Amino acid sequence: MKKFVLVPLVAMFLSAPAFADVTVGDPWVRATVPSQRATGAFMQLTSDANARLVSARSPVAGVVEIHEMVMDGGVMKMSPIGGLDLPAGKAVELKPGGYHVMLMELKGQVKEGDKVPLTLVIEGKDGKRQTLEVAAPVRPLNAAAGGKPMEHGKH
Repeated sequence: MKKFVLVPLVAMFLSAPAFADVTVGDPWVRATVPSQRATGAFMQLTSDANARLVSARSPVAGVVEIHEMVMDGGVMKMSPIGGLDLPAGKAVELKPGGYHVMLMELKGQVKEGDKVPLTLVIEGKDGKRQTLEVAAPVRPLNAAAGGKPMEHGKH
């Protein structure tokens, strides 16, 4: 009798979707001034299996997109991308001047010390999606990668 109970249990576990295990390291959002309508969210994403960041959302913004900044003819350009590959075992940096989550149509000022809720949507190689909930601390407006304020030399 135990044999008949065990077989359905094994079948259930074998048919369960295998989601990628994605870890989020050092998430943060850049603070804004009162009338500012957009800001960026930054972090490090590492997946144990090939996956893709396909979208994100946040209650603090009307529009949330994944963006990339690239040099084009000596001019830095920012544009949305359809998703960001997360190769198995390799950390992918979302940082100022590179890939980032763009928060637009902000519903209010994002202040230093606040935490911004983000929902990241990850798609596995099998096409199945999972969400990751992140509470990203807000760092100073002049924060660079790593979250430290940028230093400006004497001019």
